[in-house]
Amino acid sequence: MGAKRNAGAIPEAMQARLERALPTILEGFGTPCFVYDEQGIFERGRELLHAMRHVRGFRQYYAVKALPNPENLRLQKHLGFGFDCSSPYELHLMEKIGVRGENIMFTSNNSRPEWFEEANRLGGIVNLDDISFIDMVKDFPEMICFRLNPGRRKTGNSIIGEPVKAKYGITWKQMIPAYKKASERGAKIFGLHTMVCSNCRDEEYLIDTARMGFKAIAEVEKALGIQFEFFNMGGGFGIPYGPTDKTLNINRIGERLAEVQEQFRTQHGYAPRLFTEMGRWMTGPFGVLLVKAINRMKKYETYIGVDAGMEALPRPAFYRAYHHIEVCDAGHNRKRERVNIVDSMCENWGRLTPVSIPGDDGRRFLPEIKIGDVLMVANCGAHAHALGGLHYNGKTSVQEIMLWSDGTTELIRRAETFDDLDATLM
Repeated sequence: MGAKRNAGAIPEAMQARLERALPTILEGFGTPCFVYDEQGIFERGRELLHAMRHVRGFRQYYAVKALPNPENLRLQKHLGFGFDCSSPYELHLMEKIGVRGENIMFTSNNSRPEWFEEANRLGGIVNLDDISFIDMVKDFPEMICFRLNPGRRKTGNSIIGEPVKAKYGITWKQMIPAYKKASERGAKIFGLHTMVCSNCRDEEYLIDTARMGFKAIAEVEKALGIQFEFFNMGGGFGIPYGPTDKTLNINRIGERLAEVQEQFRTQHGYAPRLFTEMGRWMTGPFGVLLVKAINRMKKYETYIGVDAGMEALPRPAFYRAYHHIEVCDAGHNRKRERVNIVDSMCENWGRLTPVSIPGDDGRRFLPEIKIGDVLMVANCGAHAHALGGLHYNGKTSVQEIMLWSDGTTELIRRAETFDDLDATLM
């Protein structure tokens, strides 16, 4: 494979495991396919628990939307994590893997009353996204949480948007009225949640988010005399995709979060537990998309056509996102060339490398690709398959495979067929 490893490349130990399993995967399943690395995911979870060991009452709620395959969710459950759910189907998955109670945090937006009823039925923590939703919850639970949008107190990014323009959360001024009304409806245990940025690799920004959350809790406590059980600072912990992207020092972040929590304890005599809901950081680096080169095309630029693209991995189209690509078994002797990696979708954004624009050449400098070569696309363990599934042009979703720690492989989601696309027709 490619010689030089960069910050966004496949983790070295995982790449070695993938290389050993690759012949079996290609023979047994073919391409295109997503492959997830059980050992890498499990080790990542242990790394997180170690980093947060000084944070009192720490709990990780895996963001189900990142990789909602039950086999991954069972692995997160084995690590002792809870689950951040944002839709009725994600609650359905909780029943499927046997998760109930406070192991579920339900944070939906533009919600419906029946969604809250289902979250209550499962005993999950209801996290309200709008002050009007207080009246929407039929059987008001004793434990309630609100998602806070800090507005101009925080900046955002291109993925989730600037907070002041985002559709999520109650405003700072709505906090006290929201908790007051929730108390009047019978709430006795309180939490606060926020999620203000996605794929953040700025340690100071993350720590400032924690400080902001504890400051908000202090304001509500002073006004209403209530204490908080927890603060969920959300996810948004980023991973390196590009060659020069920074890697978060999760151990240092854990130490600093413990300091922020302890400062609150010193001032108030207690401190809320601290939660996170990492999805991308937990599984993103431990999935790859395998595709096969089926065409070489020369237009004004060189195009390599592969057997899946935007329907499997839409991030390059949606966000001009960079995903490291390796040409399997290319060795070191092939000349290198600058190419576009494209799919067959009837849409110019249908590609795994972003469209070239002035000042930003989306092409990739890779070993010369031959028809039949297999390409390995990195960082596809989160917001890849789950974000894809586009049916434009009748495209079908891609199969998912788990590479287990013992080196065996298993199909954990088959590819869609035309019959699946026809199933809903009348």
